[in-house]
Amino acid sequence: MSELRQREVGKQQGSEGKGDSQEKVPATDEKKDVEPTTSEDATDGKDGIPLPDIKEPPIPAQKVHVPFFLRGLPPRWQNWVIRGFMSLVLLLGFLFLLYLGPVALVFVVLLIEVMCFREIINIGYAVYRSQDLPWFRTLSWYFLLCANYFVYGRSLKDYFGIVLKRELEFLWPFIEYYKFISFWLYTLGFIMFVITLRKSHYLVQFTLFGWTHVALLIVVSQSNIICHSIFEGLIWFLISTSCVICNDIMAYMFGFFFGRTSLIKLSPKKTWEGFIGALFSTVIYGVLLAKYLAPYKMFTCPAEYDEESMSFVLDCEPSSTFQVHEYMIPESIQQILSLVGIHWQSVEILPIQIHAFVFALFASVIAPFSGFFASGFKRAYKIKDFGDVFPGHGGIMDRFDCQLMMASFHYVYMATFIRSPNPQKILQQVFQLPEESQLQIYHELQKSLTQGGYLPVEP
Repeated sequence: MSELRQREVGKQQGSEGKGDSQEKVPATDEKKDVEPTTSEDATDGKDGIPLPDIKEPPIPAQKVHVPFFLRGLPPRWQNWVIRGFMSLVLLLGFLFLLYLGPVALVFVVLLIEVMCFREIINIGYAVYRSQDLPWFRTLSWYFLLCANYFVYGRSLKDYFGIVLKRELEFLWPFIEYYKFISFWLYTLGFIMFVITLRKSHYLVQFTLFGWTHVALLIVVSQSNIICHSIFEGLIWFLISTSCVICNDIMAYMFGFFFGRTSLIKLSPKKTWEGFIGALFSTVIYGVLLAKYLAPYKMFTCPAEYDEESMSFVLDCEPSSTFQVHEYMIPESIQQILSLVGIHWQSVEILPIQIHAFVFALFASVIAPFSGFFASGFKRAYKIKDFGDVFPGHGGIMDRFDCQLMMASFHYVYMATFIRSPNPQKILQQVFQLPEESQLQIYHELQKSLTQGGYLPVEP
């Protein structure tokens, strides 16, 4: 009887095993709308999600034209000269834009935003080009338009609300109701995306839908932050952006001449020598730059629109951030300094120099990881550069990847430690109120200033 029971159990287990194998076989055909890939790395071993089979780079490597007078040099020095020349050209262009003023800088930031978005979207389109995706690029650019309208609609209302209401009244409804309009514009794009879904392309289309929105989050939000920093005072914009530029240049220089130890596998050309040398160089640069720019109102004052001259004016009373303060040195640090013959009890320094030190430290230690992230992204899709705009430097994203993370830090730091209510923006909002509300605010302000002793008491 026991042998019969064992045989019956064995038969049951065998039948269950067969049932399992029969159920698992058609599991490979569950997603018939996804084209199979031939590469061994085309699927993730954990969940079997199909990945694009990238046999060749979707974007060809940049071909740098070497001038005839450099052809006698080794390739290493050819690249050094070309990169150095392009860096000089970019720096001169940057200084020229500063001379033109905040409006020109904002337009250039918008242009860079569009070009960065184009490079990211082109990679996605190149990877899945064989799929013949319907309306992918058109919808991507449409969503960029919607995102920019939503983000910059508020900026236009805050800085140009009164002028637009008085001079361009036909445009005012598009500014006043920008949130409602942008919502319905985005909803229309969402509906168009759903309508264009194809059975054989579901997974790829949703992948690129997410691709587009991540690109919008990275590019549009950061560019808007940079534009706000321009209007808050050019010194903040200059310190945050130029510290990243300085760090990039000095890391290349120190790495070129002294680099021996690789810093990270994602970017083998980055070295510890370049990283450390750029750290000290950027900190010194940031502190000295802040000291040099602090006395000039054109750098320290926020941009305010003057209706009479119909232009932005950079004139104000400098805040305490740009005036010398005396700071007491903690006793513990005094004792350490005394060991090397330094007997300081206090130090006089501009507060902006302390902020510049923090910005330089972030630009040197944290911001480069945005570049490493971009390097990993490029390795994943087997491309060398995002584009070929700058000889020796690659595309726009290759030059501004670290600026995106720096922009986020700039916004958080300013909102936490620096930013105070902007009188210009508050006045723009007050002038948009009905006359009765403006009169109420006037009386409340008059009452508050009188009680504080700033206005004489009326008899």
